[in-house]
Amino acid sequence: MTAPVPAAGNVAAGTSPEPAAAEVDNALSPLLSGFAGSMFMAIGSLGVGWLAPVSELRRLPLFIWMRTEAVGVALSIVLLAVGGMLLVRAWLRLGQRVRVWGAGARKATLQAVALWGLPMMFSVPLFSRDVYAYIGQGRLMVEGFNPYENGISALSNYFQLGADKMWTEAPVPYGQLFLWIEQLVVWTTNVHPEASVMLFRLAALVGVVLCIVYVPKLAELHGVNPHRALWLTAANPLFLTNFIASVHNDALMIGLALAGLYYCATKRVVFGLVLVTLSISVKPITIVFLPFIGLLWAGKNAAWPRKFIFWGLTAGISVAILYGMSLVNGFGFGWVNGLSAPGSIWIWYAPVGLLGLVVASISNAFGLDGWGLAKWVYDAGKLLAVGIVAWQIFRGDHDRLMRRLTLAFAAVVLLAPMIQSWYVVWLIPLFAVTGIRDDWQVKALYFIVSFFMVYAISDQLEVFPYLQTEDLGLPLALARNAAAIIALMFALYLIFLDPKTKQLFSKPDEPVTTRPVI
Repeated sequence: MTAPVPAAGNVAAGTSPEPAAAEVDNALSPLLSGFAGSMFMAIGSLGVGWLAPVSELRRLPLFIWMRTEAVGVALSIVLLAVGGMLLVRAWLRLGQRVRVWGAGARKATLQAVALWGLPMMFSVPLFSRDVYAYIGQGRLMVEGFNPYENGISALSNYFQLGADKMWTEAPVPYGQLFLWIEQLVVWTTNVHPEASVMLFRLAALVGVVLCIVYVPKLAELHGVNPHRALWLTAANPLFLTNFIASVHNDALMIGLALAGLYYCATKRVVFGLVLVTLSISVKPITIVFLPFIGLLWAGKNAAWPRKFIFWGLTAGISVAILYGMSLVNGFGFGWVNGLSAPGSIWIWYAPVGLLGLVVASISNAFGLDGWGLAKWVYDAGKLLAVGIVAWQIFRGDHDRLMRRLTLAFAAVVLLAPMIQSWYVVWLIPLFAVTGIRDDWQVKALYFIVSFFMVYAISDQLEVFPYLQTEDLGLPLALARNAAAIIALMFALYLIFLDPKTKQLFSKPDEPVTTRPVI
């Protein structure tokens, strides 16, 4: 399946046994540099992070200067870009300083999560304004609207909430549990934007803690070093920025799913299934996990009739829980209608999205309906993903069941025309607990993390419209390009020039030939 990392207490790859040496060689340096990077991001967020138009912070002198003066915005962009990439370097360097993936490495990783995550808890939302959509959806609930039938445009002064315009008419794609969380947050804060953001961050923090607890447990079940899996997942800059700085509800979704998988894998299937169903009631994408839970429940060497019986039991229990929740909130399974919204969007770096763009461009050049043909490409990607999911369900060894689940989930994510950075974060803990080899696999992760950090830093910046004048010379496109160039230059430095980190991206002198313990 995968090559193993050293078991707890064993020497990390590329080091020699030194009994007298500490498990982690001076973790303080990367810990402090990562904290500095996180602080830079938090300060930069004051100028280019997302604020609701109604936010009182816009009236504070510091915010006014950083958001309305060209110098303040430029400083914010530099701090954000440098801080984000400094965080990437700190994560890489922390991994390099581990001599033994034991208790010392776990302690250093937890310190990193705390130090690097703390400034993000108090930052202005970065890289996404979905949290303001959560506030709008919660207000729909409080005011008695059905969020599965009404977009936030049904609210008076909805534009003051700060949500992206795509949510004005779009149905909510979230499940019943997260609707209740949205309603509770908005009711508790009386729609106060900053207080609401903080409560949503606390909800995301619950998901982060669940990942910290259950990633090592799942890794141990697969003979994978739990401390290295924790470092790959929880200290990962993409994990921290998307789940804390960006306040995505995906943190709670994946945290509940991992906890549920652990209990399903340790013979407490009903309790685990309840947790996975709660994950589905946050974001329904984890419904993909259910067939694999049925196989876990059926047990090794189960005959096909037994597998179908336990698939039926798994689906029946999950649907019954979701149906009961829908009766309580009275909205039924309306979230199904919201699942189609992301499918109409594409992005250039998604393989299927890029292929659709190429097909559309060539077809339009010949006078054909290019985007109509591109839609066929997107549908083909979805069909291929369904085929891969089915293959992983019906074929493969029982001992590789969690890896099969991971590959099926990855197919759903990677064959979509739209891939967001937080979609990638869904996959990292699953691959980490089933084994990421210390060869091209972990290098691929380093490149992916670097790419998405560069992209996130330059993708969504709030720059005031009146700064986009020719006189000031700071249009939104220029601001994004400046952020992208700074982050990209830093990434290239890490890959090609940094004497410490460039070796992580280069070809190893000796191939990894060991195989895992299942």
